[in-house]
Amino acid sequence: MTPKALKTWSWLHKWSSLVCTVFMLLLCLTGLPLIFHHEIGHLLGTEIEAPAMPKDTPRASLDQVLDVARAQHPDRIVQFASQGEDDPNVWYVTLTHTPDPTTDFRSVAVDARTGAILAQPRFDEGFMYVMFKLHVDLFAGLAGKLFLGFMGLLLLVAIVSGVVLYAPFMRKLDFGTVREQRSTRVKWLDLHNLLGIVTLVWAFVVGGTGMINTWADLVIKYWQHDQLSALLAPYAGQPITPQAERGSLQKSLDAALERAPGTRLSFIAFPGTAFSSPHHNTFFLHGSEPLTSKLYQPVLVDARTAQVTAAPELPWYLTALLISQPLHFGDYAGMPMQILWALLDIATIIVLGSGLYLWLKKGSTATQKEKEAASRRQRNGAPEGAPLEPSAARTARP
Repeated sequence: MTPKALKTWSWLHKWSSLVCTVFMLLLCLTGLPLIFHHEIGHLLGTEIEAPAMPKDTPRASLDQVLDVARAQHPDRIVQFASQGEDDPNVWYVTLTHTPDPTTDFRSVAVDARTGAILAQPRFDEGFMYVMFKLHVDLFAGLAGKLFLGFMGLLLLVAIVSGVVLYAPFMRKLDFGTVREQRSTRVKWLDLHNLLGIVTLVWAFVVGGTGMINTWADLVIKYWQHDQLSALLAPYAGQPITPQAERGSLQKSLDAALERAPGTRLSFIAFPGTAFSSPHHNTFFLHGSEPLTSKLYQPVLVDARTAQVTAAPELPWYLTALLISQPLHFGDYAGMPMQILWALLDIATIIVLGSGLYLWLKKGSTATQKEKEAASRRQRNGAPEGAPLEPSAARTARP
């Protein structure tokens, strides 16, 4: 590598790292509890569990479940309904004042067998909510997501430039060497480089998937414009289907599951909401395998007639988004992967913290050397700004 190229890569690594480090530290710290959000929920007693009943207990009609939820908040409309990830015997119904995206929502958990209300959890408050919002958008909505996405891009630049610089730095040292006999700064530099190269792939994957996740709102809007607009041509000019004119939701669910056999329901988006159209109940179905459980098959069912209108294949960009979301939090292989993700997250926190320490230490060291050089000038009677003698110049060299 030529000196000019080395200088360019060093500049890229330095400034991309410095700009994103504080925000990456925040994301790593807030992401750590999110890896174990289910387990923390159980410890805090916020996880909702349906009472034990025989396996052959019949399930209540989905229409009955929604009627029970609406009765708790008659001034709101149902935006989404979903089944519990770990317990399909619980329905979570989300109600808002508007079908548009909003943070003003209420949730009702209903037993899928008896139709009884289990709880009305608040997902917009508490420790885990604060961690989630800081991690996702800094409480700044789409602007916060896009800003964090840019920070993720800078992280990828820092990783790539760090790999490029690692080879010339280590050419005279064995891999993994930490020079214990040297100064504290040198030992931290070696540890920073070692942990950085060890966590390289993980940091790149998590940084890349995190950046993709920040584009979710824009990707979904593009999908609606790109694919749904053609499917909705027959409904052009019609308002959102009124609640009083909608058919049976249970019948709609049965039709959707019949259209995509071998799948299970993940969630339902109601007419006019972000994931549906003004005229359809959109059922998002998924498989039962580790990979297919994260990939959705949308089925659009006419809200009036309960007839399937379309079941479009997801485009590649939505598939990439759906794969990146669980991969970002280590949700593919249960507790072993969660523990691995947590350990790598902690290692990355050390990498980021040590990088910040090295930069601050280097600045303080350079300032101290300048003070020592100025002191020598005064002792030698040299004017301010005069060049140092060769020995002093070597001492002040960074």
